[in-house]
Amino acid sequence: MLSSSSPQTAKIPRRFYRTAPRRCPYLADRVERDIFTDLTGPESAQVYDALSQAGFRRSHHIVYRPLCPSCRACVPVRVVVREFAPSRSLRRVLNANADLAVRELAARATAEQYRLFARYQRSRHNGGGMSAMSFADYQAMVEDSPVDTFITEFRSPLGELVATSLNDRLPDSLSAVYSCFDPAVTKRSLGTFTVLQLIRQAQAEGLSFVYLGYWIQASPKMAYKVRFQPLQALGGDGWRLLEV
Repeated sequence: MLSSSSPQTAKIPRRFYRTAPRRCPYLADRVERDIFTDLTGPESAQVYDALSQAGFRRSHHIVYRPLCPSCRACVPVRVVVREFAPSRSLRRVLNANADLAVRELAARATAEQYRLFARYQRSRHNGGGMSAMSFADYQAMVEDSPVDTFITEFRSPLGELVATSLNDRLPDSLSAVYSCFDPAVTKRSLGTFTVLQLIRQAQAEGLSFVYLGYWIQASPKMAYKVRFQPLQALGGDGWRLLEV
């Protein structure tokens, strides 16, 4: 059952809802609950930008943020693009993938992308909520967006699709929505490379931030984001550099 409230974000009145409690997908024995709103109307892009700065994430036409009653483990983070310089280990990832062809495309789902997505889900998240997604479900994830969304394909020298990333463009930032890669390609660190490519793109476009979603220190699936320094975290006193 949903309950609602009507907060204001950046002077834009919205109606927000809370999800029912459910099992947390990242931390065992914890309960997850989100606050969310629907991105509709001509001001959707403006609302999305304001809510991204407030720590919200997008899925389809919904923007949400964890609002768990007894847990604050999900920390919104963003890379400070203009000050980012890859560490030695990140430079190795860049060098290992220098031969890949990277292409930005309109947010349109293809069967080839879906096959890669399905292999990734079976290998990395089998039994999770997304592992049973059909092509129609994947298509909706890619195409059901009321904002400026694009997909980036990464291909090997032989033309094989080895990774994709779905991203949103905001006035002064890029936001990583979802990425997947070929689980059989183990030496390239493709997940890390998709983030590095997004940061490089933001640098080329003169943007300030890349939003990476939520950093969860106790979750191996989410803790990796701390590698991309300088990284800001959103807390009660606003965005501050994350020091771990």
